[in-house]
Amino acid sequence: MIAGYNPEDKVFLAVDCIIFGFDDEDLKVLLIQRDFEPERGKWSLMGGFLKKNETLNDAAARILNRLTGVHDVYMEQLYSFSEVDRDPVERTISTSYYSIINIENHNEELIENYNAKWFSLSKVPNLIFDHNAMLDKAIKRLRRRTSINPIGFELLPEKFTMRQLQKLYEAILDKELDKRNFINKINSMDILIKLKEKDMTSSTKGSFLYKFDQKKYDEKKINNFYLKL
Repeated sequence: MIAGYNPEDKVFLAVDCIIFGFDDEDLKVLLIQRDFEPERGKWSLMGGFLKKNETLNDAAARILNRLTGVHDVYMEQLYSFSEVDRDPVERTISTSYYSIINIENHNEELIENYNAKWFSLSKVPNLIFDHNAMLDKAIKRLRRRTSINPIGFELLPEKFTMRQLQKLYEAILDKELDKRNFINKINSMDILIKLKEKDMTSSTKGSFLYKFDQKKYDEKKINNFYLKL
């Protein structure tokens, strides 16, 4: 070790993941029940420590996959939390990430192994350490990102109804949206393909299904837009 590094303090670097999912009606967050001290038995975000051979992005992807079994999902670094007393055991800095996944795509067996559970945002229990603050910051970031970039669509199945899309936006923004205005705004984005198929579970007439025009969708993700709802 270089001599100039020897007297410096050593601290742990953790990565905590806020994992959002959507079940056609409600925006949810995935939490785990801790099985070790401190705060054993209490609810927590999914986290872990950075390994020597990892970048922060690598660690976040590993933690996300370990819990859900999914790869290549939308993930964004959120914020670093460095209060001196945030962890009662060791001096630990945590960098938080948030990700959004389709609940149907997660691995239920993995989630059961980690004693994890999906919670509606309105029913989130008190979390350990500063994890409630992490969650609050992630919700605000998700809402802001949804207004300038169509990231929330990763929460939907490949084929979806316009009602499902509206319910997703209402869940993220936490407000009711006018149906006609919403449809007009979404159509103005020009990223949807209307299919001939219908979802017959919602009414006797059924509702047309849509999917994304992937090329246009990817362009919108790169070139920010503003969708005021």
